[in-house]
Amino acid sequence: MDQATTPRIRTVALVGHSGAGKTTVAEALLHRAGVIPRAGRVEDGTTVCDTDPEEIRRAMSLTPAVAPFDWTATDGQTYAITLIDTPGYADFAGGVDAALAVADLAVVVVSAVDGVEVGTEAVWRRCAEAGVPRLVFITKEDKPRADFHRVLAQLEAAVGPGLVCLELPLGEEEAFRGVADVLSDQGFAYDADGSHHVEPLPEDVAVEERALHEQVTEEIVSGDDEQLERYLTGEVPSAADLERTLAHEVLDGVAFPVLVGSGTTGVGIDRLADLIGELGPAPRPVEVEMGGTSLEVVPDPDGEPLVHVFRTVTDPFVGQVSVFRVLSGTVRHDDRLVNTTTGHEERLHGLFRLRGTEHLPVQVVPAGEVAAVAKLADSPSGSLLAVRGRPVRLPAPPRRPASYALSLVPVTQSDDDKLAGALQRLCAEDPTLVVDRVVDVRPVQTVLRGLGDLHLAVAVERLARKLGVQVTTEPVRVAYRETIAGAAQAEGKVKKQSGGHGQFAVVQLRVRPAEPGAGNAFVDSVVGGAVPRHFLPAVERGVMEALAAGGPHGYPVVDVVVECYDGKHHAVDSSDMAFRTAAGNGVREALTRAGTVLLEPVHEVEVTVPNDLQGEVLGDLSGRRGRISGSDLLPDGRCRIQALVPEAELARYVLDLRSLTGGRGAFTATPAHYAPAPTPALTP
Repeated sequence: MDQATTPRIRTVALVGHSGAGKTTVAEALLHRAGVIPRAGRVEDGTTVCDTDPEEIRRAMSLTPAVAPFDWTATDGQTYAITLIDTPGYADFAGGVDAALAVADLAVVVVSAVDGVEVGTEAVWRRCAEAGVPRLVFITKEDKPRADFHRVLAQLEAAVGPGLVCLELPLGEEEAFRGVADVLSDQGFAYDADGSHHVEPLPEDVAVEERALHEQVTEEIVSGDDEQLERYLTGEVPSAADLERTLAHEVLDGVAFPVLVGSGTTGVGIDRLADLIGELGPAPRPVEVEMGGTSLEVVPDPDGEPLVHVFRTVTDPFVGQVSVFRVLSGTVRHDDRLVNTTTGHEERLHGLFRLRGTEHLPVQVVPAGEVAAVAKLADSPSGSLLAVRGRPVRLPAPPRRPASYALSLVPVTQSDDDKLAGALQRLCAEDPTLVVDRVVDVRPVQTVLRGLGDLHLAVAVERLARKLGVQVTTEPVRVAYRETIAGAAQAEGKVKKQSGGHGQFAVVQLRVRPAEPGAGNAFVDSVVGGAVPRHFLPAVERGVMEALAAGGPHGYPVVDVVVECYDGKHHAVDSSDMAFRTAAGNGVREALTRAGTVLLEPVHEVEVTVPNDLQGEVLGDLSGRRGRISGSDLLPDGRCRIQALVPEAELARYVLDLRSLTGGRGAFTATPAHYAPAPTPALTP
């Protein structure tokens, strides 16, 4: 591939709802650019961007895929365009975050058949939060039930002002054959090879196009005082002038061009590539932090090298592949850079560009370009690599809550031995996965958390296919607790004699409840040497071990005060072990006498939903034994609800909330406290 200078580099994220046609559009762009001989089909599993067996089997993108190509636009310039095809399903939204972290432009792909869907709204908000300029491409215009004007109206209602319609379809559904260019007042009909030629506009389209041309022209020139002044004096701006002004408005995030086409037939695909180059921003400065100060890194090929690793891929043959973007400077084969977080030096040996599974070797990667390197030792996704002595950091990205969890059970001892390392590699590849080792329940659980059930199902499949670790899954057990129901006294003793030194110890204990959340406490009230001082640490240890081992229900006991006020010892037969055992016996006896109350963990839950769904969500939370603590209306029209909900009611809440709200609801849960459970739980 030819090297392009930084101003002609474009890194573009294809985003949108699952099934909108992003991967098909990527295939059409690659085919039209001549880098693949024919466009693959998602249904056949032959696309460049969907190559994992899990993606092919489900016919959907699960991870962001990189696909570079060169494109010579109508302005005569050749642009180096890197597409990042992102997943649309909510469980894999982490891939969208990774792509937007390095993208200069987001192409929001919308289906002309299905229109604006929940995923469209979600990625639009995410792009706005990330400050990424947007362009809208309405695809599938050739399919039955396609309706461009209906979808355009939905977009205007969903995203508000700023949409600039640059094209109208010529024909629709099976009759879709071309587009009308609003800026140049021309009609472009498409041939079988994807190229187009000029043809007169049909009368009905011509009338609409002329009216839209006036409207769009006024919207564009209103953003440029000088051009607006000339326009008001009667000067008619050319299409090229309008494009230059529109490009600035796109960069500023105040204008969002709308194009139309079909990834299947190729209609409008070349114009999409043209406008990605002509309207899309060049690599933009990036904000980093150093020593508590925010710095702006300019994408200067002659500056100090700074590399952002935004994706890590585990390849069964190559090993770990790190996909990166050069934020500043120029990276060359065998350069050595330092991970700014760990201080580990990395050798960038064997640079290449990824196009699906194809590796395209390169020797030099300038600022703004995306490339990859194999076998970095200690630089997972999100790492920055720089010259030594430059400890810069990226601002912490918003972290999506890993709200769905499963317990992993290795199939064999060999799987158990490899599980920890395999999970570490899996999480390096997908930072939205979180691994917890829960020791508060018996047996200890290895818990994998993610964004949903499909997210974890795919992770388990990859664990087996890529890393050779077989596991089964089971629900995560709730970490219940117990506390003593009232005060009690008990005697713990050990008396054993079997020849030689025996074991003898007696302790008198008072056990009472403590304040909720205070934890366990041991009080020494022994006087007169009934229990020698050097044995008291053993008594305390025996008490704490007995409480941790569990009460009558088998769960750890919390929030109790154990007071040792008397006891007996033997000059020869008493020992640390004897007093430790006696203390444990006394605690168990006191718990049996007084009884225990079962405690369950309660989480502070914050749910964000459209305002018109507030009632349904409040009713559902009440059915989950939730206590509503507040609600407020957000500036974007959504509602935020705060509630306290028992953890046992949240195991599938992420799935139930999506079902209840059509995918428009989101929540976070934070451990708050323990509270008495309404019914006893089974002994684990």
